[in-house]
Amino acid sequence: MTDFIDLFCGAGGLSLGLEAAGLNCVAAVEMNRDACDTFALRHRNVTVYDTPIQQVDLNTYAGIPLLVGGPPCQPFSAGGKGLASGDTRDMIPQFVRAVEEARPEMFLMENVPGLAGPTHREYLEHSLNKLSKLGYSLTVEVLNAAEYGIPQKRRRLIVVGVRTGRTAFVMPSATHGPKARKAFMSAGAALAGIGASTFVNESKVTFAKRPDLRPSPYDGHLFNGGGRAIDLSAPSHTILASAGGNKTHFLDLNDEVPAYHKHLLKGGEPKVGSLKGGRRLSVEESAALQTFPKSMTFAGSRSSQYSQIGNAVPPELGKVLGKALLSSLKA
Repeated sequence: MTDFIDLFCGAGGLSLGLEAAGLNCVAAVEMNRDACDTFALRHRNVTVYDTPIQQVDLNTYAGIPLLVGGPPCQPFSAGGKGLASGDTRDMIPQFVRAVEEARPEMFLMENVPGLAGPTHREYLEHSLNKLSKLGYSLTVEVLNAAEYGIPQKRRRLIVVGVRTGRTAFVMPSATHGPKARKAFMSAGAALAGIGASTFVNESKVTFAKRPDLRPSPYDGHLFNGGGRAIDLSAPSHTILASAGGNKTHFLDLNDEVPAYHKHLLKGGEPKVGSLKGGRRLSVEESAALQTFPKSMTFAGSRSSQYSQIGNAVPPELGKVLGKALLSSLKA
């Protein structure tokens, strides 16, 4: 099988997808203890370096076919301070070092689309230039996971490098939504087979004092916190790594959100108190919207489990990318 290394592997969403596509993970790097434990539960024969990547010598894997990784996104996320290289969590230079040492035939780097936005574009171009000078032809594109059958609107920047001289990499075409023949996978369909959770997220869904209205009742912020109501007929909002409390999206079990949205649009006063029938997503439901297998076990506290899920690459998106990578490697 074709081997790969997974840097900043987290709970292993990307690795699970790549493996489903026919690739073989031989090593992974992750410094978060709970994420390491989660990864190890599914990858008992993989060498896992549970240490800061700065301490890992990738020369050991020189010439490996594929190197992948998603450096921490907080330095470039719209929800953070946007300090880029000024943030100690910026590990893109370490990803570049890893490519230089491992010298893979191909690499894939994943991050938030904000890295390609106006604020950080210059920093991205600087990093891409370094990778190009190492002897790689680059393909850079922002993909929406919903367009590949994932029940979640999750946009991510994907950078693929191919050794100069090899066949150029082509990003996989969308398979779902207006650009394709298949309809989007809905959140409702993904959650239909999820049984009752042994843990109930007790974070209340309370009405916002100053609602932020948008055309859709499922957008904007009608309730306190970053969590939003989920439209079960469409892909979910992006599952957040900060979920667990009021940043956890919720189910509108009594179907009250559309009527409340209409009430506000007509000039009605915001309500106070809690939304009846508003229930936050469980860990299992969050994992399902990220397309983790039902058999997946996450280590650590509930807060840690929500974080691991929100930080992950959806395995099904990893599978789509894995098939394209494998095809390119065999060309």
